[in-house]
Amino acid sequence: METGDASPVPSGVDGLDYVLRGGYAKFRAHLIEGRPGSGKTTVGLQFLVAGAEAGEKCLYITLSESKRELLSVAQRHGMKLDGIEILELVPPELSLDPSQLQTLVHSSDLELGETVQTALAEIGRLKPNRVVFDSLSEIRLLSQGSLRYRRQVLALKSFFLLNDVTVLLLDDLTAEHDDLNLHSISHGVIRMEQLAPVYGSERRRLRVIKMRGVEIRGGYHDFVIRPGGISVFPRLVAGEHDEGEHGEPALSRTAVDTLLGGGLSRGTGTLLMGPSGVGKSTIATTFCHAALMRGETVLVLLFDETKRIFLARAAGLGLDLQSFVESGLLLLEKVEPAELSPGELSSRIQAAVDEASARLVVIDSLTGYLNAMAEEQHLVLQMHEILTYLNQKGIVTILLLANHGLLGPMAAPVDMTYLCDSVMLLRFFEAGGRLRRAMSVVKKRVGPHEDTIREFKITPDGLVVGEPLKQFQGILTGVPSFQGKQADLLEDQSV
Repeated sequence: METGDASPVPSGVDGLDYVLRGGYAKFRAHLIEGRPGSGKTTVGLQFLVAGAEAGEKCLYITLSESKRELLSVAQRHGMKLDGIEILELVPPELSLDPSQLQTLVHSSDLELGETVQTALAEIGRLKPNRVVFDSLSEIRLLSQGSLRYRRQVLALKSFFLLNDVTVLLLDDLTAEHDDLNLHSISHGVIRMEQLAPVYGSERRRLRVIKMRGVEIRGGYHDFVIRPGGISVFPRLVAGEHDEGEHGEPALSRTAVDTLLGGGLSRGTGTLLMGPSGVGKSTIATTFCHAALMRGETVLVLLFDETKRIFLARAAGLGLDLQSFVESGLLLLEKVEPAELSPGELSSRIQAAVDEASARLVVIDSLTGYLNAMAEEQHLVLQMHEILTYLNQKGIVTILLLANHGLLGPMAAPVDMTYLCDSVMLLRFFEAGGRLRRAMSVVKKRVGPHEDTIREFKITPDGLVVGEPLKQFQGILTGVPSFQGKQADLLEDQSV
């Protein structure tokens, strides 16, 4: 790691160093701004804890929170503040000591000078490597004027630079208008935001507005505050990841492979479309089981059902997946969309691919994902980035999308067909007084595929796929009608 002037200094926050291309700039002042509750204090504490663990001298200067409150926050996060000095500054005007109150002299003249001088004296005595100044809003109030405020912050910045200190200046944006003056004098600026959706838990995100001399990873990056501190989930950029190995096509070991022209090609995404209950999850499960039998790691993201139901449904098909869960080959992730941000979802997928070497990823389903995160912007673009990343890594991706409605004409809640390399259409149809199922492949970019329609059944022994049926009409309209002979259909079997 570089050790010179403005070289990267680890932030102590998971994921943030990746966004900053290494960390904060050494011996520079960085502005961390955000409304109250956005996580600024936690970022500051993690920065100092990382420094203390590296043997550096650290100082937390607080004008807004007491030392007692800071220690309580650190304790709840399991942080040890050993080796970190805490300077608690209380301006005379805010003190309850009568001897400290000023009446003849304008209070701001004395308060600001005393407050800043106390902080500078402590820095001169300790000679710390890292400093967190919490918060600039108190300096703004004591300055009682934007010009004096800017001059004071500029003087602080110069003092820090002369003393070779890496500093975080926290600002809670309590002014009527965001003061952009600080942006121009700060080496780096990070904006932290907290959003409140109509339903579900709050969403938090940050954006690096500037970092001089660094090609930062721009845009918004989701983050969460949990016991232990803040974790940042960098926005997924598929182009930054190397390509993986592809290999032989993935097979389901059923006649679905024939319909697909020999299975699913590695590095492609397949969309299974159809009404609820038609068998999308069942087909995906057969591919999962076949991959597990080959010794491959499989990731299944469950939006619409629990792990118990998924395993019970697979067992009803004669597929025992519990042993693969216990061995770690099958990674079942129950997603709570109201509690999960899009950035954390993509980070989970990356971890499964990069750390667990997953070769098959199933998202069940896109409908639950899109409905649960309806207020999030650009979800289709995010899914495009996820699919591109998985395709580059040579992963087989299966996406499930339920149509609106159960019978009759149907429509998809969102058009995802252009993102996927293969599209399989599943439909109910009626023949001989029974409700039956049909499948067809309407698109495949890599290699040939059958253009036929096949009936399939879900049985206790697994998936049974029949021969191509020629006497069909209306399959693409959503109201398929079978005009052939009863003998051409699969024999009745108990389900």
